[in-house]
Amino acid sequence: MRISLEGKRAFVSAGGAGMGRATCLAFRDLGAEVFTCDIDGTALESLPDDIHAFTCDVAEPDAVANLMAEVTAGGLDILVNNAGIAGPTAPVEQILIEDWQRTQDICLNAQFYFARAAIPAFKRAKGGVIINLVSAAGIMGFPNRAPYVAAKWAVTGFTKTLAMELGPANIRVNGIVPGNVNGERMERVIRDHAAADGIAEEKVRALYAIGTSMQCYVDPEEIAGLIAFLASDHGRHISGQIIGVDGHTETLFPRIPA
Repeated sequence: MRISLEGKRAFVSAGGAGMGRATCLAFRDLGAEVFTCDIDGTALESLPDDIHAFTCDVAEPDAVANLMAEVTAGGLDILVNNAGIAGPTAPVEQILIEDWQRTQDICLNAQFYFARAAIPAFKRAKGGVIINLVSAAGIMGFPNRAPYVAAKWAVTGFTKTLAMELGPANIRVNGIVPGNVNGERMERVIRDHAAADGIAEEKVRALYAIGTSMQCYVDPEEIAGLIAFLASDHGRHISGQIIGVDGHTETLFPRIPA
């Protein structure tokens, strides 16, 4: 089986690092014309020159609309809603309202902004693919991460609803549940968790691993591989699914033995 994205135009939000960067590179290697954005312009500079990169704050609806008007002018086949932040790690009563709102803006609202802008282009083309990054936090609880969990549960519902709404237009919509993804973002989550609970980072890292059936961490390229498959013709009848690349997460909050 050979996956090809030849002739496709794809947009990946937050492509400067991590899963977004890995997805941009995978799409490019499979023949797609790739567009991306990131709030970190420096991170975008490390991408190959043939990936079209834009600096953008995805929490700003006008900025997203202007960017996507430029991108979709030439047509669009694939949208990957990858942008997200971890949000604060704290009990609900200690979370600042502005931190709650910023987490919703980036993890949830941005997905709406990008989808809203891309769907007309998909309808003109009589088909398209949307892939939303969810999270294990979007299908189960996670104490001390309420803003992130709330946003990602909403993304799960958004994904399912879009699949139902857009299926008749030959637009497929799926969600990806990444596991413990190796990289700087995961390291920040581990540091914040360790600080909040007053335990060593290595203890937290081990706890996250044993929260999965395979007791593992995954690489960004593994996520990119599934996204590429779903975006290709091999996934032409896969829609409305929330699919994990996570070694089967059993819990996001393993209890520390007394």
